[in-house]
Amino acid sequence: MKEIIKAVEKIAIEISELLKYGDFSYAKSSNSTGDTQLKLDILSDEIIENRLKKLSNIKAIISEEKESILEINSNADYIIAYDPLDGSSLVDVNFAVGSIFGIYKGSLDARSLVGAIYVVYGPRLEMVVCDDSVRLFRLNRDNEFKFIKNLELKDRGKINATGGTQKGWSDSHRAMIKSLFDDGYRLRYSGAMVSDLHQVLLKGGGLFSYPATPDAPNGKLRVAFEVLPFAYIYEKAGGATTDGVNDSLLDIKIEKTHQTTPCYFGSKFEIDRVKNG
Repeated sequence: MKEIIKAVEKIAIEISELLKYGDFSYAKSSNSTGDTQLKLDILSDEIIENRLKKLSNIKAIISEEKESILEINSNADYIIAYDPLDGSSLVDVNFAVGSIFGIYKGSLDARSLVGAIYVVYGPRLEMVVCDDSVRLFRLNRDNEFKFIKNLELKDRGKINATGGTQKGWSDSHRAMIKSLFDDGYRLRYSGAMVSDLHQVLLKGGGLFSYPATPDAPNGKLRVAFEVLPFAYIYEKAGGATTDGVNDSLLDIKIEKTHQTTPCYFGSKFEIDRVKNG
């Protein structure tokens, strides 16, 4: 794990520099789910692939930007599923974006997760690492990531980060979101999953939601690259998760690489509210 964390540190610094001076235009290609790719998406994916391929303990890598699994070393232990640049469409307006890494041991299965890491490219370069605990690191003036603190979620929060096209919300979801606002929750949503979930986590709690809608009955967020790594982090931080049906997002079975799901992350109070209607 230490070798993987060190590689992600180098990846984070390299992508951070790319974001400062890179080409923000769109490429002519699209990824496996039909999203038009920014040149930044492609370059970030190349940076990550080139770093991870050098590690002897990596069995395979799976990217949101790649159609299929890339086998590295069949005798190794770890499979890394990653989103190289979450929220990349917001780079042109200078919002914080990020990278997400799920670390699976042996097989691509929720219960095989042994770690998760995400990086936030904002005014400060921050990295959250989770194995048994959830730890925040920040890049210092010497270009080193230094430990800041452990992160934990309170039983109840104050932030409501709600995604999906509102005209597609179900009546029950609409009522639940309204009830949170009626209780004084504050709207905090940028459209970049990494930065929105990072805010809920650092502020101590609340709810991030991306429900099923008629145009996306299985949600829009990817299970292996985005949803499960954050579910692992949130539950290790004392929070809870659900897809609206299961008691935990970690109960989801990965049936295809680019599978999506509705998802809810937050403090236990808010997730209980989602599950109980």
